Amino acid sequence: MLFNSLDFAVFLPIVFILYWFVTQRNLKFQNALIVAASYYFYALWDWRFLFLIIFSTLVDFTVGYLLGKTKELSKRKILLAISIIVNLGFLGFFKYYNFFLDNFIEVFRIFGQPIQPSSLNIILPVGISFYTFQTMSYTIDIYRKKLEPSKDIIAFSAFVSFFPQLVAGPIERATNLLPQFYRKREFDYANAVNGLKQILWGLFKKMVIADNCAYFANMFFNNYTEHPGSALLLGGIFFAFQIYGDFSGYSDIAIGTSRLFGFNLMQNFNYPYFSRDMAEFWRRWHISLSTWFRDYLYIPLGGSRGSTYKKVRNIFIIFGVSGFWHGANWTFIIWGLLNAIYFLPLLLTKRNRANLEVVAQGKHLPSILEIMQMGRTFFLAVLAWIFFRSDNVSMAFDYLSRIFSSSLFTVPDFKDKHMAFITVLLIGFFIAVEWIGRENQFGIEHILKKRPKFIRWSFFTLIIFLIGIFMKTEETPFIYFQF
Repeated sequence: MLFNSLDFAVFLPIVFILYWFVTQRNLKFQNALIVAASYYFYALWDWRFLFLIIFSTLVDFTVGYLLGKTKELSKRKILLAISIIVNLGFLGFFKYYNFFLDNFIEVFRIFGQPIQPSSLNIILPVGISFYTFQTMSYTIDIYRKKLEPSKDIIAFSAFVSFFPQLVAGPIERATNLLPQFYRKREFDYANAVNGLKQILWGLFKKMVIADNCAYFANMFFNNYTEHPGSALLLGGIFFAFQIYGDFSGYSDIAIGTSRLFGFNLMQNFNYPYFSRDMAEFWRRWHISLSTWFRDYLYIPLGGSRGSTYKKVRNIFIIFGVSGFWHGANWTFIIWGLLNAIYFLPLLLTKRNRANLEVVAQGKHLPSILEIMQMGRTFFLAVLAWIFFRSDNVSMAFDYLSRIFSSSLFTVPDFKDKHMAFITVLLIGFFIAVEWIGRENQFGIEHILKKRPKFIRWSFFTLIIFLIGIFMKTEETPFIYFQF
């Protein structure tokens, strides 16, 4: 079920009414309703993969319970290994089996020994990259004695399958989300209104910005040999806004929906395209994943401590793994390693934490230097996104070589230029709103709060109008649904 679908527009109010008016007096009934709603939400995609979620839930619940009973270190390590092997085993099989098989075949071909093992037609379960990491955080934190094991299978099942963030995050930590299922929730009108505003802004990001940018990004990437470098650079910029509007839009809808039910999820995007360097960008982009890798991989490896060699090694490991997490293709790995190259000079010169505060904090406009810094960072991100979007490595390099050619200085000529101009205007409006709201959790959280109610409601009506006018007639899935 897609957030931007009529099915969800019917599903959400029904669950909301049952949650607050039927099961409100009983916490277990509320949690059971969340589990049932979440399983139904997921089953509409493919009911067969519910068994994966249920099995993973039972394994990690059992491992967590046994970790709470076991003091012997060797046994605790075995229990933790079981959880990690099961979760990464499922993820590895469904997501990476054919990737490793194809590369295995290629190695033998290079050495003159062609083999022909059978590949499998594997369907990648929606959200598997997200809920496996979420459940692993639970067992790892219990192993580290940062969290007490759950004794409530219903609450734990709700934590694993919570439908707002089940298929594309944020990747919640058990230390943050799980305790919220133990506490009685009271309806908070102000929080619910804030949630509705965040859902509205998320829908605008997805249905207006991302989907319209996707049309032109697909046009240029799918036929890149037919366009000059100027058009290909434009295609990269359109894709940059597509993936940001798509993924951060999903996160906004997930967080806003959670607020309707009395839950608080972590912020997943913090205006990354206003970053002044790539270190700041990665503190603001897909925060739940980058902090997950930081806490469960980077810091255990030694982080930024130790020799220069170890610092460099750890940076390349963390970004390489992050790239591989995104997909079973060398393009994602190179995308990750390219970001490591971007990040490394900042770390080695100890400038990776130079920009911790909000850009132009307390000011209406950035300085000339800040504009140049943000432009440079965005340009580097666009170049990296080309690898992310390309079908294969050779296409990515060919695409880049065509950008950096004399045709870069030509005027691009392509169909639907009128709609492209309108899309650029919509992006400009989007950037302006995000800039005004950059010190808040999401762009329109407190916008026009000091203005009369009529003006505020006129603005929200404008957002709804723009969604109605510029949304695509067909339902378009979110990019990260099958990551």
